[in-house]
Amino acid sequence: MEHITTPKIESVRLLDRFNARKPAVGTLYLTTTHLIFVDPAGKKETWIMHMHVASIEKLSLTAAGAPIQIRCKTFQMATFVIPREKDCQELYKSLQKLSNPAQLEAVYAFHYKSSTFNNIYSGWNQMDLETEYARLGIPNEHWVPSNINKNYEICDTYPKLIHVPKTASAPILFGSARFRSRGRLPVLSYLHSNNAAMTRCSQPLAGFSARCMEDEQMLQAVLRANPKSAFMYVVDTRPKINAMVNKASGKGYENTDFYSNIKFKFLGIENIHVMRASLQKLTEVCELKNPSMEAFLSGLGSSGWLKHIKAIVDTSLFIAKALTEEGVSVLVHCSDGWDRTAQTCSLSSMMLDPYYRTIQGFQVLIEKEWLAFGHKFLHRCGLIACDPREVSPIFTQFIDSVWQLTQQFPCQFQFNERFLLELHDHVFSCQFGNFLGNCEKGRVDLRVSERTYSLWAYMQTRMADYINPLYRPLLASKDPVLKPNTNPQAFRFWRGMYNRYENGVHPREPLMDILSAMKDHSSSLDDHVQYLESKVTSLRRMLGYEDKNKKYDDEKEKDETEHHGSREDSLSNHSVDSLENPPITKHSIPNSVDNKTVDELEKVANSSSSSMKDIVAGDTSISPLKIPGIKREDSGEIISASLTADAVESVAADWQSFRNIRQCVCSTPFDHFSRKYHCWKCGNVFCMRCIDKQTPLPGHFSQRPVPVCRPCYKDLKAGSSLPNSPTLSPAHIANMMIPPRLENLNLVN
Repeated sequence: MEHITTPKIESVRLLDRFNARKPAVGTLYLTTTHLIFVDPAGKKETWIMHMHVASIEKLSLTAAGAPIQIRCKTFQMATFVIPREKDCQELYKSLQKLSNPAQLEAVYAFHYKSSTFNNIYSGWNQMDLETEYARLGIPNEHWVPSNINKNYEICDTYPKLIHVPKTASAPILFGSARFRSRGRLPVLSYLHSNNAAMTRCSQPLAGFSARCMEDEQMLQAVLRANPKSAFMYVVDTRPKINAMVNKASGKGYENTDFYSNIKFKFLGIENIHVMRASLQKLTEVCELKNPSMEAFLSGLGSSGWLKHIKAIVDTSLFIAKALTEEGVSVLVHCSDGWDRTAQTCSLSSMMLDPYYRTIQGFQVLIEKEWLAFGHKFLHRCGLIACDPREVSPIFTQFIDSVWQLTQQFPCQFQFNERFLLELHDHVFSCQFGNFLGNCEKGRVDLRVSERTYSLWAYMQTRMADYINPLYRPLLASKDPVLKPNTNPQAFRFWRGMYNRYENGVHPREPLMDILSAMKDHSSSLDDHVQYLESKVTSLRRMLGYEDKNKKYDDEKEKDETEHHGSREDSLSNHSVDSLENPPITKHSIPNSVDNKTVDELEKVANSSSSSMKDIVAGDTSISPLKIPGIKREDSGEIISASLTADAVESVAADWQSFRNIRQCVCSTPFDHFSRKYHCWKCGNVFCMRCIDKQTPLPGHFSQRPVPVCRPCYKDLKAGSSLPNSPTLSPAHIANMMIPPRLENLNLVN
C-alpha cells in the first residue's frame, strides 16, 4: 500500500484504438494487485494485473488531459487519459513500482489468499518426476536414476534426481559436468519404446582445441544405451555462426575428431535477443491504428516471428523422426541448455508421446523440461527487476508452437486454446508459485510449495473450461507420432493470443465454445435419459412386469422356434415397443395400488405422446396430493410422484443459444475471451461470476455436480428433501464429459 498514493481517479477516458472519438468514460481504481477501470455507462470493467504490465509510457499532453499507455505481457494494450497531470504522474510512479518488484518475495504469490482452497499444499504433489520416468520404463538395463546431484553440487540448475546411462560411472559424470557450461552434463529427457533416447545438456567448454575424456566417454555411454544404433546425433539448435563465435570465448560445440560415432547438426534457432526484437516488431504490427491487409502482412513478415516458430517446429520434428524412423539417440543443446533446448525437447516429446498431449501429461512436461531442468523464468519473463537484455519470449514461443500443432491435429489434443492462454497468462501473473525462481533449487530455497498456491490445483477446478470437444484419444493408438507439415504456409498467425483483446477482429462466437456447449447439453440429456430409464425400470418392477416380461420373452422365443415363418410375418405388423412394453391393465397391478392410481398409470404407460412430466406436472387434475406415490410392500420401494416431477423439472431440455447474447443478466458484457456458461437447470446463459455454483440435479442419474446459476442453486437447496450429495473431487469434476454411473440412487426416503 505504500506505493499507492492515488487509489481512485474519476472522469478517466479509456481510448478505443479503432474509434478514438468515442472513448469510454469511467473511474480508475488502483489496488495492490490490479488496475481496474469501471465504465458505468457501458457496464464494462477492464482489469489489468500489475505483474502483467510490460511497459508504461506517458504520452504528450492533450486538451482532454494527460495520456498514459500501458502494454502488457499478455498483449493487452490500454491508453488512459487522466484529467489532471499530477494524478497521471502519481499513477505512473505507482505502476512502475508495483509492476516491477525489486525482490521476489514481494510478488503477488506470497500474499495471495485463496477462497477456493483451504489447503495451501494442494496440487504440489501431483507431478512426480520419478513416477514420470517410471512410466517411460526407467530404471532398466540401460538407464538408471542417479543421486549424484542430490545437494545440487554438480549442477545447481538441474533437479536433484537425474537419469543417466547405467555404464556412466561417477568420475565420468563429474568430469563431463566440469566440461559443460554451467555444469549441465548430458542427462535423459525422453526414452522411446525402441530404446532411442533424447538427452539434453549445455554446450561444451571446447574452445578451439580443448577436449575432455570423461565427456567423450559420457557420449559413448549414451550411444551404447541404444544397442541397435551404430551412431547418435548431436543437435546444436543454434545457427552455426553463433556457435563459432562462442568458440572464441572458450565454449562452442563438439569436435567430431574427438567424439566418435556421432553426426553433428546445426539447426539454426536464433538467440534470445533476436527473439525479443522479433516480438517487439510483431506487437507493433498488432497495434496499428488503421491497418491495411498489405501493411499487416508486410509487418508480420518483416517481424520474422512465424519464421522463428517454424525453426523451432522444424528442429523438434527432426529430433522426433530421428528417434522413431531411424531409431537413433539424440543429444540436444544450445548455449546453456535452458532456452532453445527446453523448447525443442518438450515439443519433440509432444510429437512422440500422446500422453503429453493430455492436460495432465502437458503439466508433467512443463514440470520436467521447463521447471526441473531450470528455465530462467524470473529473467526471461521479467518477473522482477533485472537486466532487460535477459528478457525474451522463449516460453511464449513454445506455447505458440504447441498451438500450431493443435491447428494441424485438432483431434489429438485433450486441451483447447483457452488452456494454453490461461497457462501463458499465469506464468507472468505471479499469482501462483510454480514459475517463481530460475530452477528447482531456487524454489526449494524459497519454500514456494509451503508458502504459495499451485497453479495446477487452480486449473484442476476449472478443467471443464479446458477440454477440447474434438479430442479423440483412440486416434493416438493408431498413429501415436505427430508429423506436422512444416511448409511456410502451414504456420498461422495466432489471433487468439496477439489480438485477444480486440473484439472487432474475432468471430462472433468461438467455435470451440459452441461445440463444448453442445457436448455439455448432450451429456446432460443423456444423464437425464438414464434417470428416466431407471424410474421406468423401477416402476415396471413394482408393477410386477419384470417376471411377466421374462415369461413373455420365453414364450416368444419358443413360438419363433416352432413357427418361424408365420411368426416373422405377424411381427411385421407390430412395433418393437409393443413387444417390449405390453399394455398395462388393472388386472396386472398389485393390490396395494388403488384403482384411481391405476387409471393414471394406464395413461402414463399407454400414451406414447405424453411424458411423465406431462402427466404428473402438466395435467391440473392430477396432483401430488392425489398420487402420493407407489409402494411395493414386499420390497419397500417407493416412487414419489411429486419428487419425480421435481426431478424432471430440474433438467433443462432446451439451452439458450449463444447467438446475439452480448451481456449477462448481471450486465457484464461478453467479449471473445470471456466464456459464456449455461445453467444446466434453466438453460440460460451467464458469465463466470453468476454461475459459480455446482450441485447435483435431481433429474440426473449420476448425481455429479454440474454448473447452475445462483437463483437455480437457491431453488434446488430450498426445495430439496434429499441429503446433500458428497462433494466430488476435482478429478471427478474434470471427467464431466463421461458421467459416472451410480448403482444405487435413492430418490425417496
